[in-house]
Amino acid sequence: MDDTTRVEWREWGQDAFDEAAEADVPVLLSLTATWCDHCHEMDDETYAEPRIAANVNDSFVPVRVDVDRYPRVRDRYNMGGFPSTVFLAPDGKVLTGAGYLGPDGMRQVLDSVRTMWDTKGSGAARVPRPLRDDNPPAGELTADIESAMLGQLSENYDETAGGWGESPKFPLPDTLEFALKRDREMALRSYDAVGANLLDEYDGGFYRFATDRDWSGLQREKLLDSNGALVRAFANAYLHTGKDEYRDPADRTVEFLTTTLWNADADAFANSQAPGKDDAHSLDATERAAADEPPVDRGVFAGSNSLAIEGLLTYYAYTDDDRARRYAERALATLREDLLEEGVVAHVRDDAVERDADGDAVPLLANQARALAALTTAASTLETDALADATAVAEATIDRLHDEDSFLDGPAEGVGLCERPLRPLDSNVAFADALIDLAVLTGEDRYCEFARETLEAFAGASDRFTVQVARYATAVSRLLEEPLVIRVAADPGSDLHRAALRMADHEKVVIPDADDLKAGTARAERGDRVSESAETPDELGERIQSVLD
Repeated sequence: MDDTTRVEWREWGQDAFDEAAEADVPVLLSLTATWCDHCHEMDDETYAEPRIAANVNDSFVPVRVDVDRYPRVRDRYNMGGFPSTVFLAPDGKVLTGAGYLGPDGMRQVLDSVRTMWDTKGSGAARVPRPLRDDNPPAGELTADIESAMLGQLSENYDETAGGWGESPKFPLPDTLEFALKRDREMALRSYDAVGANLLDEYDGGFYRFATDRDWSGLQREKLLDSNGALVRAFANAYLHTGKDEYRDPADRTVEFLTTTLWNADADAFANSQAPGKDDAHSLDATERAAADEPPVDRGVFAGSNSLAIEGLLTYYAYTDDDRARRYAERALATLREDLLEEGVVAHVRDDAVERDADGDAVPLLANQARALAALTTAASTLETDALADATAVAEATIDRLHDEDSFLDGPAEGVGLCERPLRPLDSNVAFADALIDLAVLTGEDRYCEFARETLEAFAGASDRFTVQVARYATAVSRLLEEPLVIRVAADPGSDLHRAALRMADHEKVVIPDADDLKAGTARAERGDRVSESAETPDELGERIQSVLD
């Protein structure tokens, strides 16, 4: 990332802040990512300029942070995108910040910050609002939450271009899935827009987003986490419609994940693919075949691998696709064997795993939530022994990150603002949603109670939630209405089990190897409504309908 810059970057850590305090100068924090084209441009055009670099080196302590490797730093200092250029007091509080800065803009900002520091010092620094307002407003869970979110989707729906909002246009897989069950026409038109505009027709996989309302201005990086989630989303659209126009994008993305983003040395998925210096993704097919492949970040991250595992297993459940199953199994084995320590999910598979004073891996809520969802999906579709690890992940998260009625993003300790607690809505929702599945699969109602408390902790602000967090309404709906449960007294992969996976909606839970039924039969449940047993897929379809009517 910084081979062209003349700035003397320090690593994130206490030493850099101590150096700033001793020299009585601010910290210049640069948040970047390997897949971020504008980050590379800023290195080439701004930080490589000799006078700017000298100014930075002389008057600041420059710190470079890879946002994928330090998510807690990212979440506390992000200025709305990457690169983020953030100026800090030596205690970690924020003086000011910006995104991309060209040479002229950087000169002006450096002079302004230096003047601010000389006149006000640390008195000019502040703590960002999300870290000042510790507890979100709690409230009651009601059906109005689902209705309000559906209203948000309708109000923000783009009738002309599909998707939600004007610009930028992100694929929003959780939002697609929420709409799929509640307004199929709006959902499928948005699926169509995402597939037509963000899918790479040549190599497969989805680009990250488009800058403009009409889906132009493609940002051509491809990230594992968004692609894993979109495999799941398009597989679920295929479940509901049976149409290949939704299966095909999932299939092309599975191909991309299992080729371009497969790290054979780690037996897991790599983190991302950058656009490439010459923007190879924009070339025609002939030129592209001869061009160098855009670079891939080979890092193996637990959270994004978990999303990929969940996506591939969902696709396998509906299609019997052997490739999706095999690669999901391999990545799942790596997750369980190399990245899981007594229920704590290590962030990345290398020596940079963040550890506490006792040498234990530090739990991060996003990783715990994603791993729990991958493990419960595996238990439902592939192998029931994944439940032991799923339970361990849930218990470790509850033990180490539960605070009052919700969860912190990680331990309230570390350098700079990392010592301040943060309760991220998206990760709390993802964990609560996964707990609902775990409660059904294990029969442990206490996991549902933790899910309920967590969702209630944010309910007081639910009328202000945007379409980006539609999963909150999904989780609330599943909790209040109780998900459809299909118990199958047969092994995973049996005909009856495979049929159960492909029935009804994508929010159901399928329990294989159920021990409370006659062998070779299945039963549908929803709350207090319990069907008679079925012995064939056709009978099971009838039994499911009886509890849904």
